[in-house]
Amino acid sequence: MEYKNIIVTGGAGFIGSNFVHYVAKNHPEVNIMVLDKLTYAGNKENLAGLNPEKVKLVVGDICDAELVDELVSKTDAVIHYAAESHNDNSLKDPSPFIETNIIGTYTLLEACRKHNVRFHHVSTDEVYGDLPLREDLPGHGEGEGEKFTPESRYNPSSPYSSSKASSDLLVKAWVRSFNVQATISNCSNNYGPYQYIEKFIPRQITNVLCGIKPKLYGTGQNVRDWIHTEDHSSAVWTILTKGKIGETYLIGADGEQNNKDVLEMILEAMGQPKDAYDVVKDRPGHDLRYAIDSTKLREELGWKPQFTNFKEGLEDTINWYRDNRSWWEKDKEAVENNYAKNGQ
Repeated sequence: MEYKNIIVTGGAGFIGSNFVHYVAKNHPEVNIMVLDKLTYAGNKENLAGLNPEKVKLVVGDICDAELVDELVSKTDAVIHYAAESHNDNSLKDPSPFIETNIIGTYTLLEACRKHNVRFHHVSTDEVYGDLPLREDLPGHGEGEGEKFTPESRYNPSSPYSSSKASSDLLVKAWVRSFNVQATISNCSNNYGPYQYIEKFIPRQITNVLCGIKPKLYGTGQNVRDWIHTEDHSSAVWTILTKGKIGETYLIGADGEQNNKDVLEMILEAMGQPKDAYDVVKDRPGHDLRYAIDSTKLREELGWKPQFTNFKEGLEDTINWYRDNRSWWEKDKEAVENNYAKNGQ
């Protein structure tokens, strides 16, 4: 099914703005309303260059029931990206995560229920907790090891992932109890342009660009399943238009890399010795490994990733941060000062 008018919550943030750019480029007939609170991770500049006749920004809170009701009454579909998403921040103060990720999702669901509007909920693989490292698995070396599937048990380990798990369960309940026309996607770690510099990959890139030694948590053996945000965007559009109501689809591009290897790739690509980093104390409750099985999405809906060479994608991302210093430099000192308070 196609939609002419959509709302993208959190559409001025990293993943949301990339989705807005994707839709504007590939489906120019669609009218996009971006609803974003413009917290520290949201940025109007992320929407620069888009046609103002087709993409409009409303600065507002997804917890504002009156505003949400008004906007949802005029749309065909809501794609819900808005979230507090940084694990370190959730460990210091969980309250914004509870408010935005749980109450905000509830508010949107109620509006979509009232106006019978299609709802797609963008979530994370972190709701499933973590997996053993491959060397800890029985028969290591005989296969890829365990991966998350849509049937995996929820086992969140941080205030952030717990709040996202809660929002997922709200969506499932609203589908079953109230027949809300909703789908869910749980995606692995994204990388690409417009990602706020507190996150792992852009933090290390901007550290090198500023002459600061990059930082590695603990041993760096923690594994993340990386996906380029352009592939995430195409997957969400596929689920929105082809997905079966009530279903959960996992989005991944077979991009498992441990943090140490990723950091060393960044350093080498930027002409630095691959060991030119400092080791800092590990994050409390740091999940060991994420890995996505996206078979259902690929086989049932025909989606496949396009950015499958992680090293090339990483080099493109480095170039973007190098070419867009004005986008991130103003925030760099504050981000590093915040990390320094925690010895990270």
